[in-house]
Amino acid sequence: MNDDLTKLQRSPRDIGRWQKAQEQLLGGRHGPALAGYRELVRHYPGVAELWFELGNAAAGELDFALANQAYQRAQAAAPQNASLMSMIGLQYQGLRQLDDARTCYEKAVVADPNSVDARINLAVWFEKERRLDEAWECVESCLAQHPRDDQARYFRALLLHRKKQDAAAETALRDLIADGPQYPYVKYAAPHLLGVVLDQSGQYAEAMRWLLQAKAQVRTITDIAQLEKGYDASDRRRRELLAGLTPEMIRRWRQEAPASKENYQLAFLGGHPRSGTTLLEQILDANPDVLAFDEPTAFHHEVEKQLSLKPGAKGAADLDGLSKTQRGEMRRRYVKSLLREVPGQPTQRLLVDKNPSPTMSLNVWLRVFPELKVIIALRDPRDVLISCFFLNIMLNATNVNFLSLERTAKHYSDLMDVWLRVRELGGFDWIESRYEDVVANVETEGRKVTEFLGLTWHADQARSHETARRKVLYAPTYHDVTQPVYQRAVGRWERYAEALAPVQGKLAPYCRAFGYSE
Repeated sequence: MNDDLTKLQRSPRDIGRWQKAQEQLLGGRHGPALAGYRELVRHYPGVAELWFELGNAAAGELDFALANQAYQRAQAAAPQNASLMSMIGLQYQGLRQLDDARTCYEKAVVADPNSVDARINLAVWFEKERRLDEAWECVESCLAQHPRDDQARYFRALLLHRKKQDAAAETALRDLIADGPQYPYVKYAAPHLLGVVLDQSGQYAEAMRWLLQAKAQVRTITDIAQLEKGYDASDRRRRELLAGLTPEMIRRWRQEAPASKENYQLAFLGGHPRSGTTLLEQILDANPDVLAFDEPTAFHHEVEKQLSLKPGAKGAADLDGLSKTQRGEMRRRYVKSLLREVPGQPTQRLLVDKNPSPTMSLNVWLRVFPELKVIIALRDPRDVLISCFFLNIMLNATNVNFLSLERTAKHYSDLMDVWLRVRELGGFDWIESRYEDVVANVETEGRKVTEFLGLTWHADQARSHETARRKVLYAPTYHDVTQPVYQRAVGRWERYAEALAPVQGKLAPYCRAFGYSE
C-alpha cells in the first residue's frame, strides 16, 4: 500500500478533512473543496485519489490548467491502477480533452491487459472516433481472453451494425439474448440494439416488440417512478414560471444586454431531441465564421446549476431580479467553460450552442443572454416520438420519459410548450427550421438559417458530413451526421402508426401549430 495513503488512513483528523472535501465536491461547492484538497495533497502527495478529486474540484472552478496538472499527478502516483486511469479518462472526456481521454483509456489497458472494462472503454472511444478497425481489434482481444463476456459480445454486435453487417449483428444479438446476459447494461441494451437492427432491415413489428422488452427491462433495475416524479415536479415549476413572464419583461431584458461589444456573439440551437438539431449544427459549423458546440455542459453547470444553488423560490420575479453582477458572472463563467474545448483563442466570432434539452430553460437563456439569437429545429412530432423511442441513452430525470410512448409524448408537449410560450412573448431574435426542408434542400434551408445569423453561405456547408467525419461528436446521433444527407427518415412514423395511435390526439395540436398535416 502507498506509504502516504497508510499515513492518511491513520490520521482520523485528516480522514475527516478528506470526507468534508468530498462532501463539498459532491455538493457543488468546488471552491471550499479545492482549498481542502490543496492542503491534503501538501501533506500526502503520494495519494492518487486525492489528486484525482482535486482535479475534479479544479475543473468545477474552471481552473482547467490546475485540473490537468492534478490528473497528471494522479496518473504518476498510481500508473498501474487501471480503474483510476479509466476514471481520469472519463473526466478528460467530460472536459472534452480528447487526446488525453484516449491516452488514459490506453494506459488502463496497459495497466491491466486482462480487464474487460479497460478494453471496452477503449473500444467505445475508438468507435466514437469512427476508428472501427481499432475498436474491433480491442473487442476481439477481449473475446480471446473472455469469450463469453456480455459486454464484449454486445459491443461486437454494435460494431457489426456500424459496419452495416446487420444480418451478422442480428444473429449475434439473438445468441447473446438467448444466453441470458447478466451484465445489467447488456440486459436491456442487447434487445434494444436488436430492435434498431430489425428496424433497419424493415422488420418493424418485431423491432417494436424488442424495444418494448428493452424498456421493460430498464424498469426492473431503476426506480423509474421516483425519476418521473422529480421530472413532473420540475415541469410544474417551469410552467408556473413561464406563466409569470410578460412581454414587457423580455423587452426590458433585451434593453439590459451589455452595452459594450463582447468578444463573441452567441446563438442557441434548440428544439426537441431528434428534431434535426445535430444535422443543422454541422451545416452551420462547416461555415468558417462559426464555431459550433455539440451539446456542451456549460449552460447547465454555469447558469442553471448556479441559479439552483441560490436560496429562495425560482419564480418569474426571482429570474427578473437577477442583478447585473450576477448575470455578468454567469456569462463570464459560461463562455470560459464553453471555450475549454478549443485549443488557443478561437478566430470565429459566432458561437453556436446546440443543445435540445436546455430549450426547456429558454427563458433563463434570454435573461442571462438577452441578445441571443435563437434557432429552433422542428420536425413532424410523430417522427420525433419514434426517433426518441429508438434512443438508448443514459437514464436521467429527462430521458426516463423515453421509456414509453405516452411519456415521450408528454415530454414533447412539455418542451414545445416552452417554445410556444416564449415565442408568444416575443422580444428576441428567433427563427424556426424544419428538418424536412433541410433534407429536401440543404442549401436553401441552410442559407436561410446562416443569413439569419448575419453570415454568408459557404460552399463547405453543403458537404457538412465530410467535416463532421473529422470530429468527435457527443450527440446520440453522432454516427448519422457523418453520412450524406438522406430523406428516408421523413415519415418514418407511418411504419409505427399502430403503436402511435394512443398518443396521436396528444400530438395533434403540435402538428397544427408547426404546420404538419394530421
